[in-house]
Order: sequence, then C-alpha cells, then structure tokens
Amino acid sequence: MPLFEIKERMDALVKELNQHNYNYYVLAQPTISDYDFDKKLEELSELEKQYPELQDPDSPTQKVGGEITKEFKTVKHKWPMLSLGNTYSEQDLREFDERIRKSIGSDFEYVCELKFDGLSMSLTYEDGKLLRAVTRGDGTQGDDVTTNIRTIKRIPGKLKGEGYPDNFEIRGEVFMHRAAFERLNSERMKNDEVPYANPRNFAAGTVKLQDSGEVARRPLDCFLYFLYTDRRLYRTHWDSLNAVKEWGFHVCEHNKLCRNIDEVLQFIHYWSENRFNLSYDIDGIVLKVNSYAQQDELGFTAKSPRWAIAYKYKAEEAETILESVSYQVGRTGAVTPVANLKPVLLAGTRVKRATLHNANEISRLDLHEGDAVFVEKGGEIIPKITSVNTIKRQSGSKKIIYPDICPECGSNLIRREGEAVHYCPNDEACPPQITGKIQHFISRKAMNIEGMGSETVETLYRKGLIEHISDLYLLHEKADALKEMDRFGEKSISNMLEGIERSKQMPFEKVLFGLGIRYIGETVARKIAAYFKNIDSLMSATYDELISVDEIGERIAESIIAYFKDPRHLQQIEKLRTAGLQFEAEEKVVLLAGNNLEGKTFIISGVFENFSRDELTALIESNGGKILSSISGKLNYLVAGDNMGPSKLEKAKKLNIPVITDTELLSMISK
Repeated sequence: MPLFEIKERMDALVKELNQHNYNYYVLAQPTISDYDFDKKLEELSELEKQYPELQDPDSPTQKVGGEITKEFKTVKHKWPMLSLGNTYSEQDLREFDERIRKSIGSDFEYVCELKFDGLSMSLTYEDGKLLRAVTRGDGTQGDDVTTNIRTIKRIPGKLKGEGYPDNFEIRGEVFMHRAAFERLNSERMKNDEVPYANPRNFAAGTVKLQDSGEVARRPLDCFLYFLYTDRRLYRTHWDSLNAVKEWGFHVCEHNKLCRNIDEVLQFIHYWSENRFNLSYDIDGIVLKVNSYAQQDELGFTAKSPRWAIAYKYKAEEAETILESVSYQVGRTGAVTPVANLKPVLLAGTRVKRATLHNANEISRLDLHEGDAVFVEKGGEIIPKITSVNTIKRQSGSKKIIYPDICPECGSNLIRREGEAVHYCPNDEACPPQITGKIQHFISRKAMNIEGMGSETVETLYRKGLIEHISDLYLLHEKADALKEMDRFGEKSISNMLEGIERSKQMPFEKVLFGLGIRYIGETVARKIAAYFKNIDSLMSATYDELISVDEIGERIAESIIAYFKDPRHLQQIEKLRTAGLQFEAEEKVVLLAGNNLEGKTFIISGVFENFSRDELTALIESNGGKILSSISGKLNYLVAGDNMGPSKLEKAKKLNIPVITDTELLSMISK
C-alpha cells in the first residue's frame, strides 16, 4: 500500500476514534461497541508501530480517555487516573502472566475484580470526611462533581472505624442497578423524553446534572476498588480492600485472591456464565498483581500500569431469523433500515429488532430475505446484526435491496457525496419529517413548550390541525376542534396554549435551534446568534461570512445557505415572526469594571484551572475588551489553556498573534 494511503487510513482512524471517545466520556452517548472500538484502536496502534513518522500527536493511543466537560470546575488529579490495557483473548492473559514472571519471578498473587460498566470516580477524604469527588476526565484532570456525589447513599460523607490516614484518595465506579434504570427510563418515556441506551449512560448523565436535587432522586450506587496514600499503609492490595470496608466503603463482595493464572481463568469463566444474574452490568474482569512492592517494581507504561490488565467479555451473540426489513424516516429525512427479527433471548432481554445503520451495512452483510443472522447486544448499544449464516440460506431467497424512494411519501431518495445515509428531500410534505420537526421545535432544549408532547403532536397532525411549526401559534383559534380530541380536556388545552404563548419569549438562539436546520445543534445555534445578531443578517450571509464563524465549517455553511434558499422555509420564518417569536439576539449590557483592555480583541481556547471560559469572557468584556469568534488578522490575543486545539495555535502563530495565559491576562487587567 502506498505511503499516502497508509497516512489517510491512520488519519481517518484518529478522527473516528477521537469522536467515539468524546461520545463515550463527555456526551455519555456511545455509538460503537467496546469490541469494535478496541479493534480499531488496535489497528491504529499497529500502524503507528510500523510507521512512527506518520503518528498524529492527537492520536487516541497517546491519550487516556476523553475530554473535559465544561459544566463543572476542572481539578487536576494528584495521581493520574490511567486506563488499563485490555484484551479479549485468554492467550493474551497467559502472555501477560509470562511477562510478569520474567520480571518478578513466580512468587506473586493476583486480585481478580469484576469490571463494572459505570463512570470512574476519584474521592478525596480529609480528616475522615469527603472533601472532593472528581471524574476521570482525560486522566490528568477531571470535573469536580462533589455536590452530586454526596447524594449517593453508599458513599460515606464521614468515615467510621479507625486507622485511616488524614488525607487520601480512593477510586471507584459509579453505576446504576438495572431495575432502577428500567423504572426511571419508563418514566422518561412517559414524559416524552428520549430514553437512555443503558444504565452506564444513565449513571454518567446523572453525575453531570447541575441539579443535585434531581441527582438525589436517582438511585446511584458505587463500588470502591483502589486506595491512594502518600505513605503506604498496607503491603498488599487485598489488605487495603479489607481495610477500606472497615472504614465504611462499599467494596464488591465478589473480589477473589488468586494464586496463579489458572485460578484467574476459572474466575473469568464463572462470571462469563453468571454475569447476567447480577443486578448491575459488568463487561469483564480486572486482574492486578497483589503486592504493592511488586507493583512498584513492574511500573507503568505511558498510559497504563504493567501490573494490571482487563479481560473483556465479547458482547453476547445469538442466532435468529430475519423476518423483514423496515425503513424509518427521521425528522432530518435520514432513512434508517431496521431488521425485524424472530424474537430471541439475548443478554437477559428479548430482542426482536436490530439496527442495520445504512445501505452500506446491508450490502456488507449481503442480506437476503429469511436469512439466519447473528445478532450481538453489547451493554452500550442497541442490538445489531454482525453476520449471516449463509449455510442456512434458502435457495432462491431474494436479496434485500435498499429502496430508491421514501417509504413514507414516495419521493426519490438522495445520498450526498461522502455520506453513508440516504435522505428524503421532501422535508415540507413527508409525514414523519413534519411531525419530527415539530417535536424537535417544542422540545426542552429548543422552545420548551410545556403542555405538549410527542404524542400530542402526532394527534394534532392526524387531525389536520397542524402541518408546520407556525401552525402551533394558530391553535388558539381552533379551540372547538381541540375540545373534540380524545383525552384532551379543557385544562390540558389551556396548559398547552399557555405553553405556546410563553414560548414567544424564548431567545433567538433557541428559535434558531428549534428550526431544525441540518447540522445546527445547540452550541452552533448559540454561536450563530451571537455573531449575526438577527435572522435577516443570517439569511443574507455569504458562504465566506459563514465559515469565518467559530465552529462553522463547509458542511454547516452549505446547509444554512440551502435552507434559506427554499421559499417554503422563508414563508415559515415570516409566519413565526408575525406570531411574535424572537428573531433578534438581545444585546448584553456589560458593566465596565475598568478599561485596560479597551480596543483589544481576544479568543479564549482550552481548559483553565481557575476559571471557566464564560468567567474569562465576562472578565475581558467588563474591562473593555472584545471577544472574537474566529482567528484572523483582527485578533490581538489568544488566551490559551490546557487541551487547546492544535489548529488554532498553529493559525495564531502563522499570523504572529500573541498567545497568553490566564495569568498574563490578569496582569494586563491589573495594570
């Protein structure tokens, strides 16, 4: 393979894996199984070994985890929260054991622990009281979530017993039991909220809520599994686990001390069969050399300890029959194929549907009607078909062909260059797109219209009362028709109409997000509203003006231009404007604390130990400075924190723009 093709493959893997890391660690919304992720990471690692000169400094092989969320204060870990090497192979475990023996001899033990599928957490105690709780973050620093963690009943606010040091850290995993997850997810669905994919996601999402009262209402649990102290109190990991139990910490009762690798494998085999009988999810087994002195002798690699490894269970697989393939149309027009299966028991649940992702996946699998298929359900994703048992394929069975027309409205589907998904372009007349757009518009993150839910939107559409988002603001004229709807009393109608009226006060950025322009998420909508100030400026913006805005690239710019070229969209905006919605951003009134930054422009990038980016923005503006949205010759200073994107730094250097720290910024203000 030519060198340029190898470089392209490595770059593609880096980009994909970094996105998956962000989805998993920051958004808590994984879109790939652990097994698939690890295989891709293994491929990238092998390529980097063969071609070290092509290695990207941003490669996930050089990192421990994901990025830092911005809602909480960032705290540096005293002891880095390293990841573990992992494997799906028993042979790899024997080779790991052999490496240990070559280094320290045969006189050692392993501690085997269940590998919980939750959120890693570091707890700091001072004088026997919980001082701080910090997420893993990127391994060197994480988010301070102490207020939320204090609500977990299993985590002691004050220790019992004696013998604990004045100051120490203990690491563990926050998780949610399956029964609690199912109950709370049912409540979300009743409230027309999107359900979480699995307990791990729910736990991660809960820990990062800003309302600790809501966290307290969700039953989280926590297992603790590693003690960190300045001065060693115990000779072995096993002894420390027994000690922390006496201090009041919740330690898993299934840990086992093993004398050799054969006992480790027996433990692994046992839990491979029995893991689904637990009330919580595990995805493997962790083994650690027991002696702390031997751990010190074995040491660390750049990202993981040499004295520990995780054995991960491959997602459970079952064989069943493909009964049919149906096609779902989303609010953006994306057409997703879904496999309808003969029901089969898999990982403790009855599975009768599986995702097929897109036309490429159908082609890769070479699916035929009535095929015997293998279905996998990892703990982190919905079921998917992994392969076909072609030996059982019936003679003459028809190949599954992805449709050319929309299954809902009959329009010809389109597929944009470089994308795997087919779209229905008929966004103003395709029923699921119409209802999907209205459901998006009324959602909490958009217009937050109380008294309406997804089912109400479906009913109103079926009755012919709404066809566009602008029709919501005419419902008050249709009171008689609303009263004729089943299970829709006067109080419900009143609440809905009041919610619609209140939505007229939502700011421009929310209206913009609510319009449902493809690729315009919450963050991008906020940046666009701040930059263009009003809808008219945005509608008349050129391509070059759009891509000059921070976080707007070619794809987003093209989507915005295409949206405002459609006269039907312009008609809707005028109707919404007439209804009284906000299409102009409110100008912030900044009270000046000084004028030392007057006439100077800044961009803030990265993560800061003592300030949030919003706090730095307020500080600059209150001292006469101005925040720009993108790096250009008009910029005076780039305020740089940790984990800043390399492209911004490179561009600033090319333009000879000074790069300063938050400390240097404070000095400029104080002068």
